[in-house]
Amino acid sequence: MADVRRIEPLSAGEPAPERVWYTSYGSNTHLGRLACYIGGGRPPGAGRVYPGCRDRRPPARSVPVELPGALYFATLSPVWGGGRAFYDPGCGGRVYARAHLVTASQFADIAVQEMYGEPGEDLDLGEVLESGVARLGSGRYETLVCPGRLDGLPVLTFTAPWRADEVEPVPPSPAYLRLIASGLVDAGAWDAAEVAAYLASARGVGGRWSRQAVRELLGT
Repeated sequence: MADVRRIEPLSAGEPAPERVWYTSYGSNTHLGRLACYIGGGRPPGAGRVYPGCRDRRPPARSVPVELPGALYFATLSPVWGGGRAFYDPGCGGRVYARAHLVTASQFADIAVQEMYGEPGEDLDLGEVLESGVARLGSGRYETLVCPGRLDGLPVLTFTAPWRADEVEPVPPSPAYLRLIASGLVDAGAWDAAEVAAYLASARGVGGRWSRQAVRELLGT
């Protein structure tokens, strides 16, 4: 199995690099799903067509990582018809994720598509690289988080500005949960049983999806 990569602490004042680790804890753990954000298209089971990035090259690498914090599901996704995955870096625990090595412009275009905007402009990463967090707005996926570095490059993701306990949990749809589970298993660091246990314990999943139910989504 692949080793989980260790994230190093962030050094304040680092200049914005040309490449970053876009780190997904949700459906973009699945490379086929991520391909629609980069190259454009509609993923199976989704209700939206994505315009794609200005730079349509696939990630140079994708590696499994674990982030400090907690995964939870909340709000209602018009794309999937269930709860969305969010990351609370302030909670105890760990989050299974997949870090994709992309350009800074690709990260900006992926983030803007998550915000239902049109790609085309780079993001100012100065604040998130300095403090570890930057709020671009008050909506979902408009808060940038940098938990640290990997191979000398910043690990970047985005989430909501609220904490997990400040919003009502909403169970994810089967198609959405299956995509996340498949992407994490494909990362190679965790087997199906570990992924099922991890997802079944997440806020918004527990009580609706058991470990066995998640495994059945994976066909195992």
